[in-house]
Amino acid sequence: MSGFTARDVPDQKGRTILVTGANSGIGFEAAMVLAEKGARVLLGCRDEVRGRWAAKRIERAHGHAKVEWLPLDLSDLASVREAARRVRKLDVLVNNAGIMRPPLDHTKDGFELQFGINHLGHFALTGLLLEKLGGPDPRVVTVSSIAHRQGRIDFDNLDGKAGYQRSRFYTQSKLANLMFTLELDRRLRAAGSPVKSIGCHPGIAGTGLGRHGRIDALIEPAGKLLFNSSKRGALPTLQAATDPSAQGGDYFGPQHLMEMRGDSAPGRIAGRARNEDVARRLWDVSVQLTGVDPGLAAA
Repeated sequence: MSGFTARDVPDQKGRTILVTGANSGIGFEAAMVLAEKGARVLLGCRDEVRGRWAAKRIERAHGHAKVEWLPLDLSDLASVREAARRVRKLDVLVNNAGIMRPPLDHTKDGFELQFGINHLGHFALTGLLLEKLGGPDPRVVTVSSIAHRQGRIDFDNLDGKAGYQRSRFYTQSKLANLMFTLELDRRLRAAGSPVKSIGCHPGIAGTGLGRHGRIDALIEPAGKLLFNSSKRGALPTLQAATDPSAQGGDYFGPQHLMEMRGDSAPGRIAGRARNEDVARRLWDVSVQLTGVDPGLAAA
């Protein structure tokens, strides 16, 4: 469906949906709509105060909302494992949380922060939750970015110790998100699984994600006028998670201004994201680094 809006989200009663990074920005706005439509929403985030505050905001907005804070720190694989253990059943996993262009830093497990949180944390979470995904239309939704088009996977310097450039490592992590989405879909199809792997991106949205960059601070006032709000930026996520016509391997983003703003519609995937050889290597490296094997053979 092209021009997808929150009004197009079908009834979600009886479904349980986990949204990572749901205490603010795109994740919060998506969780708000999903709860309004009747889903039981798990807010996967690190900070208890912010997580519970987000849950209360959604409950105040929609008295019938079923919302719970799920402790989840994607920079700590032990936390990822514990969060997955707490989840009993799931219809949709939304891999939304992310960090953008911070100074060089590393996760608790020694991974470069952007690659560790944006990709590896979600890779591990997905692998640990796959067997718990069920229901009539189970899905894994992973949020990438139009920045994936500039990304390259540098397997020789994933930790940034041989040189670090903020934007380059951000685009690498977003390319990894999309390559994972497509590789997961290929493996799920080959296994005959009913789970769909679907990607999306918010365009350019005012989410606070770019708080580490000077350029982001300079363009923020103009961005409020030219680009998406967090609420509108959440529409591709909502389409990927709920559109009955969405298929595994689909990718959604804003439909106007070179996919930077507007309602949700099919997005453009850069050719490098479709490189299956690199995607298989990325999968194998991710298994090695995280110690989590989703148990799906290459297609």
